[in-house]
Amino acid sequence: MLEILPMLAADTAAGPSFGPMLPLAFAGLGAGIGVGFCGGKAAEAVGRNPGAFGNILVMAILGMALSEAIAIYGLIIAFTK
Repeated sequence: MLEILPMLAADTAAGPSFGPMLPLAFAGLGAGIGVGFCGGKAAEAVGRNPGAFGNILVMAILGMALSEAIAIYGLIIAFTK
């Protein structure tokens, strides 16, 4: 599967290049995994200690925002190439 990455990243004049979209794809994948992990652990923490709901919610939102920033960086890189 990894042998297809150089072919996708190659700049060809015959057709569209998927190279600039690879950073966006990997950034989206990483952000999705990060948000899912953060949400799951926050739900687990609230299940263990319901009284700390407010503090856990704030930390989960900060973690998800930082994870989504990675996807925005990938979007910027994809459009500047």
